[in-house]
Amino acid sequence: MNSIDRYMARLIAVPLISTLVISAMLLVLDRMLRLFDFVATEGGPVSVVWRMLANLLPEYLGLGIPIGLMLGILLAFRRLATSSELDVLRAVGMSYGRLLRVPFMFAFALAALNLAIVGFIQPKARYNYEQLRFELRTGALGASIKVGEFTSFGSRMTLRIEDSKDSGRALSGIFVHFKSPKGWYTITAERGTFLRTDNPDEIVFQLTNGKLIQKSEDSPVPRVLSFNVHNQPIALPKYENFRVRGAGNLERTLPELAKIGSNPKEETVKRETSRAAFHFRVAEVASMFLLPFLAVALGVPPKRSTSALGVFLSIIMIVTYHKINEYGQAIGSLGRIDPIIALWVPFALFAALTFWMYYQIAHVPGGQPIGALEKAFEKALKAITSRLPGRRRKNEATA
Repeated sequence: MNSIDRYMARLIAVPLISTLVISAMLLVLDRMLRLFDFVATEGGPVSVVWRMLANLLPEYLGLGIPIGLMLGILLAFRRLATSSELDVLRAVGMSYGRLLRVPFMFAFALAALNLAIVGFIQPKARYNYEQLRFELRTGALGASIKVGEFTSFGSRMTLRIEDSKDSGRALSGIFVHFKSPKGWYTITAERGTFLRTDNPDEIVFQLTNGKLIQKSEDSPVPRVLSFNVHNQPIALPKYENFRVRGAGNLERTLPELAKIGSNPKEETVKRETSRAAFHFRVAEVASMFLLPFLAVALGVPPKRSTSALGVFLSIIMIVTYHKINEYGQAIGSLGRIDPIIALWVPFALFAALTFWMYYQIAHVPGGQPIGALEKAFEKALKAITSRLPGRRRKNEATA
């Protein structure tokens, strides 16, 4: 790489990385609040929230990487254009095709990364996320004991703790109530702690300085016992295993989708949905190779203009194309249209629009694919700013 290539790489890398970090943080923060609420409602440990967010991150990067690539290249060419560096580079004989060498290096690298994410990492991460949700609902991750509140463990045990110290290792003010087929018994104790046993299906609740009240069918009068140390075994509930991966298309890798979609022995619905999901992911990755051309067309504003309309349009075009692909996947899954037509026809139209815009900016003298929109946007902006109170008073004073 020569100095120009290194300079282009620096211009692209900064907004690209910034966009990825900011978009990931915004999406994670939005989901984090709901996950905290869900985990608190299910009584699970707070640490599981971070594991769930980590498994959602590949899903967010699936859309964040194309947007980051687009904005990275677009803002790099916009800076070159507004600082007149692009005119200098063009004057010394550098074509747009030569300047796109480094952007396509980024495009190939990020497309390979995105293919690995949506094709292999995201399905397994999605399965892990659903497994964590299942374990939270069933209590397999363990329930948190809230101090000062009655906590039920199944239908047979109720526990209340007045105080907890040393990260839950030293408990005080213990109240335990057990139900059994032949009666019930209640234990109160000053202190207590949970101990492990050799049996993985059982733990011991060691209680100190307390009383035990037992009522059984054989004895009409409850028995009261005082103790210094009492080890109460507690059987851990048995939970069913989570299902195997692959219950839905979101949990299947690209080879698995291709195998199911090409198997005539599979059910028609399952085969069509798998084909639609496969073509959706491949089309999303393939569209990344169009983004360098689109970024140049939208990133270079008209002469004597610093409008940021191209940045705005780039985000709208990427998100709109993504939503069209989602719709194509949906109708392809229903079997109304072949998934190849539903997903690759929009890709061909998007590619035709991109190449036309690039041809206008790169090969037509004075060509500007969004020149008309730029003028309309500029007029609308002037009309809006002229109606602002501060601007109106300034114009009246000048008059």
